[in-house]
Amino acid sequence: MPTITAFEASPDRGKGHARDMRVRWALEEVGQPYDVRLLSFAAMKQPAHRALHPFGQIPTYEDGDLTLFESGAIVLHIAEHHDGLLPKDANARARAVAWMFAALSTVEPPIVELSMAMMFERDRSWYAERLPGLQEHVRIRLGELSRRLGKADWLDGAFSAGDLMMVTVLRRLNTSGLLDEYPDIAAYVARGEARPAFRRAFEAQLAVFNAASRS
Repeated sequence: MPTITAFEASPDRGKGHARDMRVRWALEEVGQPYDVRLLSFAAMKQPAHRALHPFGQIPTYEDGDLTLFESGAIVLHIAEHHDGLLPKDANARARAVAWMFAALSTVEPPIVELSMAMMFERDRSWYAERLPGLQEHVRIRLGELSRRLGKADWLDGAFSAGDLMMVTVLRRLNTSGLLDEYPDIAAYVARGEARPAFRRAFEAQLAVFNAASRS
């Protein structure tokens, strides 16, 4: 049974934005049981964990002799070795992988930059001037994604690992108000969050936060 690592006390306060959520969801989608090893922030920077993740972050994935880091690589590995997250058709499969890369390389960076500014720069003198530009960068990507999605439920036919990665990226905007400007994208995120596998993964990571809060 694979083991993944996750925050002992997630800074997102149980909202499911930490990147172990992507791996949990993928494992739940394919019906693969897994163990979770919880780490403190201090433990993440120790040699034992850096041997698994050279940048001292989460998640990692261990299964037999295989150790992986980076959530995208882990989800791709899971999708390649289990049915349910990648189409059988070779071309459709390649497109699903392309959407995984698009989520991480094209859509996520401006969203993370906006999120970090909203969390850590509110008291800075430049925040009010910088915020509109950051929001506009996100709107550009949301507009492009909206035009591609159209009236479809998912990005390319059936739900795939591409949708899984895209939904987890877009969820960072749930409290920003920006998704309200794109009802089709908001509905797309809601469809992802309504999937039973997502709910199981979300409840599992929330239970960790709740346990840490009580201790």
